[in-house]
Amino acid sequence: MKFFWKYVFPGLYGLAVYATIRIVNDTTTGEKFWERKWQINAIEIVLVVGYAYLFNKIVLYFVNRFNQRLRLPTASDVLKEFFILFAVSFLATNPLLFAVHFLIQSPVKWNDFAIANVVVILYVLLHYAIARGNSFIRAYIEQRLQMEKIKTDNLQTELKFLKAQYHPHFLFNALNTIYFQMDENIADAKKSIEKFSELLRYQLYDQQQTVPVSHELHYLENFIELQKARSSDKLQLRVHFDSSLNSEQVYPLLFLPLVENAFKYAGGDYQITIEASKEANLLRFAVANSVPAEAPWIKDQSRNGIGLENLKRRLELLYPGKHTFTTTKKDNTFFAAIQLQLS
Repeated sequence: MKFFWKYVFPGLYGLAVYATIRIVNDTTTGEKFWERKWQINAIEIVLVVGYAYLFNKIVLYFVNRFNQRLRLPTASDVLKEFFILFAVSFLATNPLLFAVHFLIQSPVKWNDFAIANVVVILYVLLHYAIARGNSFIRAYIEQRLQMEKIKTDNLQTELKFLKAQYHPHFLFNALNTIYFQMDENIADAKKSIEKFSELLRYQLYDQQQTVPVSHELHYLENFIELQKARSSDKLQLRVHFDSSLNSEQVYPLLFLPLVENAFKYAGGDYQITIEASKEANLLRFAVANSVPAEAPWIKDQSRNGIGLENLKRRLELLYPGKHTFTTTKKDNTFFAAIQLQLS
């Protein structure tokens, strides 16, 4: 494409200028250029096309020069640019005009002077306007792409920060569980370490892109097993994951805060229900946990800690307009649910 614009376009541009001049001139004089000697037409075509390459470089020079401005051009700037191109075109056209007429041994008439200048200047200004407008459009698109890249980089940085905040909390709870198991049951502690290593491996190595929902649910099963080890024997836990959930892609660690929150605040009857299901192209993950009759932390959402707040922000970034996240309390039970629109 660069070859065309650099080597082919100026030639076509020159032929268009020459054809226009001949059509206008022959229409007014009644002359037919094909009845003239071919040598005369050849001389005119060669000189006009040669000058077209020069005019093309002149136009591109001024486009690049004016593009170096660090501010948006005003109306006066645009008029000044066109006036400069007008003057340059006028000064460059007339030597060509006299050279052509000298070579074909024909005197320059007033209509020759007027037609040549008007046609050439109009073509040059049109060429400049198109080239300048194209440069504006490309600059605008490049700026938009750059802004989108900066925005994406900022969002990625924020997402990494939000995910990183899960790790210290997760590590503290897991290590605390293993610590107490070491005194009570070495075999259970070994199992917990195995679960912990799987969880840690998932968090460290599977966090770049989306993952199959089956991987995420398997991760949650290991997390739940680890949490059960440090929970009260009174805990009544019900977990149901829809078997049809398999290869659907989700972003990792989205459901963890709900499960973590349920184990952290479960009280009263010590009941926790965790469900994952699929309806059409919607994935629903819901968690319910019983709470004491008087649970002051429910009254103030801000006391839920960074977990749920970070989750809200991650959902806004990863699933804009394609998710719902709700939390409610009813009859001493706290409900939290995420619904995602699968692509």
